[in-house]
Formats: sequence, structure tokens, C-alpha cells
Amino acid sequence: MQCARETMRYSDVINRIVVPALGGTIGILCMVAFDKISTVPLFMVPFATSIVLVMATPLSLFARPKNIIGGHLLSAVAGFAILWSLGSSPWLAAPAVGLAIALMQVSGTMHPPAGLNPFIIVTQATGWEFFFVPIATGAVLLVVIAWLFHKLTQPGVYPIRKANKG
Repeated sequence: MQCARETMRYSDVINRIVVPALGGTIGILCMVAFDKISTVPLFMVPFATSIVLVMATPLSLFARPKNIIGGHLLSAVAGFAILWSLGSSPWLAAPAVGLAIALMQVSGTMHPPAGLNPFIIVTQATGWEFFFVPIATGAVLLVVIAWLFHKLTQPGVYPIRKANKG
């Protein structure tokens, strides 16, 4: 019995392994550049997992532009709602993340990596500007980078237009 790795064609290796790895590399490099330009500490930019998701699984519903941008924005709103109403505490990160999940579910913009936003906002007591830089700006840039990358490497793959029926 041959393992899957032995039966993989060269084109499969390129499309399933090399292209997503290259996309992740480019995405993280862009994130580091964004970190240097914005002066927001790298650990405060919660997009590494979003980059992995959109580059490795561009057909995932969680990787749609609507989900990336909407998920990050709504989860930030959840974080600020808890921060401004209840304050900053690691204990308050729990309801902030829960509220973010509820908002993303109701709006159809679930993007699991965005769950880190309210955690950061509440535990670090970030200022309101964190919503714009890095959250909003970073989410839009991430979608643009993913769109350009996939357009150049796998035209027509990203973004998916409607839900896959499975």
C-alpha cells in the first residue's frame, strides 16, 4: 500500500504544498512590514492565523473576504464593548470572546482567527485606534494580499463566491 505522499503528482505538490507555503510566507512578510510601518508590536497584530487560513484553505467559508473583514471588525467591536462597559481584565476576555462568536454567527461572518481580537483588546486595554490600526487596515490588506496572490498563482480560486454544498 502506497502512502498519499508517494502517489502525489508534481502539480499536486506545487498546488497543495508549495503555493500555500509561499502564500503564507509572503503574507507574514507583509504583516511584518505592516508592523514596522504602523509601530504596532507584532504580537498585537492577530493576523498570522488568518494568513494561514486564507493561503492554505482559500475555498473555506472562513476565508471569504466577508468573513475575514467582518469577523475581525465585529470581534473588535465585541472587545471594545466589554472593555468600555466592564473594564480590562483577563477574566473579561471570556465574555468578550463569547460576544464576538455570537456577533460573527449572527452576521454570517465567522472567522475563527478573529477571536483573538477581543482577547487582546480587553487584556491589553487597547485604545480605540486599535480598531483602525491594525484591525480594520490589517483585515483589508490581508484580503487584498490574498486576492493578488491567488490571482497570480491560481486564478479563479479566491475568493469563493458562494457556499460550497457538501
